Amino acid sequence: MGLAVDLPRNEEGIAAALGVLKQQFGEAFHTGQSMREQHGHTTTWIKTQAPDAVIFAKSTQEVSDIVKTCATHKVPVIAYGTGTSLEGHVNAPAGGVCIDLTEMNSVVAVNAEDLDCVVQPGVTREQLNLELRDQGLFFPIDPGANASLGGMASTRASGTNAVRYGTMKDNILSLEVVVPSGEVIRTASRAKKSSAGYDLTRLMIGSEGTLGIITEITLKLQGIPEAMSSARCSFETIDAACQAVMMTIQYGIPVARIELLDSLAVKAANDYSKLDLPEQHLLLLEFHGSETGVAEQAEMFGHIAEEVGGTGFEWTQKAEDRNKLWQARHDMYWAALALRPGAKGISTDVCVPISRLAECVTLAKDKADALGLISTVVGHVGDGNFHMLPLVDMDNPDEVAAAQGYVSWLNDVAIEMGGTCTGEHGIGQGKKPYLRKELGGAVDVMAAIKTAIDPDGIMNPGKIF
Repeated sequence: MGLAVDLPRNEEGIAAALGVLKQQFGEAFHTGQSMREQHGHTTTWIKTQAPDAVIFAKSTQEVSDIVKTCATHKVPVIAYGTGTSLEGHVNAPAGGVCIDLTEMNSVVAVNAEDLDCVVQPGVTREQLNLELRDQGLFFPIDPGANASLGGMASTRASGTNAVRYGTMKDNILSLEVVVPSGEVIRTASRAKKSSAGYDLTRLMIGSEGTLGIITEITLKLQGIPEAMSSARCSFETIDAACQAVMMTIQYGIPVARIELLDSLAVKAANDYSKLDLPEQHLLLLEFHGSETGVAEQAEMFGHIAEEVGGTGFEWTQKAEDRNKLWQARHDMYWAALALRPGAKGISTDVCVPISRLAECVTLAKDKADALGLISTVVGHVGDGNFHMLPLVDMDNPDEVAAAQGYVSWLNDVAIEMGGTCTGEHGIGQGKKPYLRKELGGAVDVMAAIKTAIDPDGIMNPGKIF
């Protein structure tokens, strides 16, 4: 697994830049230890590497000013959203300045007739959807955590709705970005399509802050469906559950969400969220459309589930029941941690072609059991993406080594199956060793782009490469 390795520090440059920035930003400039450590720490197991200073930016101009000062003195710059990333993305291995974007949290414009909106990067997905609700609109990307939209763009996030609505790359029209020189660029217009030049929008999406800092996002929106229904069904085997998933996708049922929880994850959800689900492998689904359409879709899935041995099939259009189930799904990280109090969760994700999903999940469970690791399985299985969460005593070196070896093995298995080492978490620090295994010489092209745009390597160093 990738480690949080310290990189060489530009002590003279850092001291000079901090002196300038302290005078310029006053109370928005922080060097206290607790503040710095908070901004070098996320929900990951990877150790904290704190920046030398944290600045709360309030505008694109302020971000530009900070980056220009850091560029002059060749000082690292790390953008920070809500700190929910999982692969060490906000660590500062060479020190430097963290730009906290949480105060850039305005919804700049909503163009309801065009089904788009413009937001600052600190806006969270829940905040945006709350503001859109009265206009009958919503933004569909839901990674579970109440992440900032800037962070979601930077990591190319997806989540539970991706099987129907796609990922962040499918739902962004344009970005405003501060590049390493401090210049502000806009990558595209609000037009729904364009053939004008390189697609810089998608180059920046998923670049994890290594090419620039996103300061404004133009997003596609969706109309709130007339009706929604949710369904659940239990299965004795992972293979049967995955067969139901494949058949649902192959038959063209327009499912909005289809999530897998293994039996241990169901037990955790029951205990944490006070549910009474059968403690077998479980599929949770959601359908969007007309009143008649969502009923038909749920019933079609019920027939598929029955064909492969599913039991306890139920579906509902009641918002209260739907919300209770999906909240339990979103709380799965914390529910899993409660299975072993005091343990650290090493969350990792892979994604494989859906035809290999059952095989990959079964291998992953069997390998974890063979190593004596306690791990839940949850997955956005409609697109072949699933998560393992080994619960590890970080004070036990043998257990830590076993977990690290397990994650490395799982990444290799996914790549060998024609999949990827990360479906949505990103590379950060934790997945760096596997990128070349997956993409080979394409990594050299990425590195050349990085060098061309950021020749001094100040943008979020130590990530991806």
